[in-house]
Order: sequence, then C-alpha cells, then structure tokens
Amino acid sequence: MVMFKYYGHSCFMLDNGEHKVLFDPFLTGNPKATVKAEDIDCDFILISHAHSDHLGDAPEIAGRTGAELVGIPEVLAICEQRVPGLKQHPMNLGGSINLPFGRVRMTMAKHSSGVAGGIACGYVISMSGLKIYFAGDTALFGDMQLIGRKDEIDYAILPVGDNYTMGLEDAALAAQWLNARHVIPVHYNTWPIINQDVKKYREITEAMSRAEVHVVEPGAELEL
Repeated sequence: MVMFKYYGHSCFMLDNGEHKVLFDPFLTGNPKATVKAEDIDCDFILISHAHSDHLGDAPEIAGRTGAELVGIPEVLAICEQRVPGLKQHPMNLGGSINLPFGRVRMTMAKHSSGVAGGIACGYVISMSGLKIYFAGDTALFGDMQLIGRKDEIDYAILPVGDNYTMGLEDAALAAQWLNARHVIPVHYNTWPIINQDVKKYREITEAMSRAEVHVVEPGAELEL
C-alpha cells in the first residue's frame, strides 16, 4: 500500500508505511499549501527543477529532517548553497538508482529549469509493487509514449494548469500516450493564471484513454 498525500500545487508525499518520499515541496508562500514546511517529516525529497514553486523549502526540510535530496546536480547545488552539508544524490536524465523504498528513474521533461546549466526532469518510481510517474512541469512530448512502453504506469501525476505546463487537452493525450491506469492532476488553481476545471479534465481523459482520473483536493489523501 502507498498513500498519496497532496499538499497543494505540485507538492505531495508518497508514504508506504516505512518510507516517506516528498516531491517538490513548495509550501512557504504557496496559497494552497495545507501544511507548513516545519511540520513535514520525510526520508527523501525528489525535486523536478529549480523554479521556486517546486524547489520551495527542500533545503530547509532536508536540513531539519536529514532527508536525502535527489535531483539534477545544478539544482542540488542551489540546495547546498542555502543549507550546507545536506545529504544528496545527484542524477541526470535516463539514470536510475535503488533507494530503500524502491527504484527511481529520472525522465526528461520539456520545461525551463530555473537554474543555469540545469534541466527540468520527471521521475518513474517503483514502490511497493506500483509504478508511479511524476511528470514534473512539462509540455506534452512524444517520448511519453516511450515511458509508457518501458514501464506499465499504474499512476501518472500530471500537471494540467496550462500557461506554464500542459493544459487539459494535452494532459489528456499524455495519459493516453503513457497508457496509465490512473491519473492524478496537479499544478492547477494555485493562482488565477493556472485555474482549470478538473472535472472537465476527468471527462476528456477518461473518454480518450483507459485512465481513471482521481481529483485529490489539497490536504486530502488517496490510497494507491
């Protein structure tokens, strides 16, 4: 069993009862955040890119909890500048690592990185018998079909807010290309510029793919 705990925007945690894995912990300054950075406890933090609404409180949370940071080297260098001495594992696109909770593969994302020399990324996480794909911030790109061929994706966590990332139609096509069994939309309604009707997203996606769409409100949980 894995619990998906959504904290708003693109911040969420995967908790299998033994390990807590936090993603893109933008909490301070996040109008949708349902917890404070100082109240988060985790073992690992995976970062998709260095924009402030994704890197967020990662260095401070890692410094307080001793959590290991995973991300692109240039992104982790920013974390080290903010809080020296952090435990970290730098990766790059296409690389995989085995961690105590399972295997992590870093995938590409089509998005700016937020740091010179860096690149945005996503992750495929193997955890408790599930394959979970977190796209990070991204446009629709053809290699999503390859991600779906390489791994049978149980849950795809996709941005749907438009303007900065995929919108509803492209995110629905992403679900189809990934051949995901389930989709959880994120990165929407944090600010007016990314407001979206996620009920419409559910309708579009379930009509054109095999995916079941789960709309999880900030502060809520979903058993995967």
